Amino acid sequence: MTAFGATDLDVFPLAFGGNVFGWTADRNTSFALLDAFVAAGGDLIDTADVYSAWAPGNAGGESETIIGEWLRSRRPSGVVVATKLAKHPGFPGLSAANVRAAAEASLARLGVQTIDVLYAHEEDPATPLEETVAAFGELISRGVVRHAAVSNFSVERTREWVAIAREQGSAVPIATQPRYNLVDRSIERDILPAARDLGLAVVPYSALASGFLTGKYRSADAAGQSSPRAGSAAAFATPAGLGVLAALDDVAAAHDVAVASAALAWLRAKGTVPIASASRVDQVEALIAGATIDLTDEQVAALDAASASFVAG
Repeated sequence: MTAFGATDLDVFPLAFGGNVFGWTADRNTSFALLDAFVAAGGDLIDTADVYSAWAPGNAGGESETIIGEWLRSRRPSGVVVATKLAKHPGFPGLSAANVRAAAEASLARLGVQTIDVLYAHEEDPATPLEETVAAFGELISRGVVRHAAVSNFSVERTREWVAIAREQGSAVPIATQPRYNLVDRSIERDILPAARDLGLAVVPYSALASGFLTGKYRSADAAGQSSPRAGSAAAFATPAGLGVLAALDDVAAAHDVAVASAALAWLRAKGTVPIASASRVDQVEALIAGATIDLTDEQVAALDAASASFVAG
């Protein structure tokens, strides 16, 4: 278990990504995935109210609805649910009215009285940050949200939120959720140092680079691939990207785990709590291994060297 920022939450050091629920995983598959994750010791589920509005026939909220049905069916103990608002088609942005309405909608879909962690999913230049911070603070004071957090926020806006919250006596974020993986290390220049300074948990999304860091896509030609992410993943199959996979192959072989497990373990070695998803139950084992194996200093250094060109972003 690991501390989730400066809070009393101790969580399994990997979150299951709920973006697949209602998209590449139907209700029954989603239930089976969550069952397998929790049975293996997982307890942190990450979702958003917009998941999965991009899928044909969906309007947003499908992932939260499935998670809510699973929670009511299984009644698991100690599960932490994190969700996000600001991007749902019905509640776009971070105005106070939207924050309140989106949070109430998420509570209803999840079927819970309190959301453990509520992220602002993206910045909203049209709304004064003071208004947003106060709205999150109100939700926390009402007891319908335990902790505030930010996703896709710049260092400057994150620091500004913290300063405003302290001024207001309001909700200081406990976590930041940026894109971060072995082929996108740009946050090491600013967000990672700032998060350490502010005491924020770092919860990376795209931890496996749309599946590229599973080792499945080793060609720039994604033709014939059935995965919705195949094109995005194959775009990383450059000489530099393939060099990262070669280094991962060595680390994975040393631990007798999947390539994805080694990629997730590297993120943990960087002090983060990565998010990863699966669409099949047989993929969950690799996620769990990524949360439980410990890389040696030499293995971390080898992966650092192989991916050094990706620090610049």
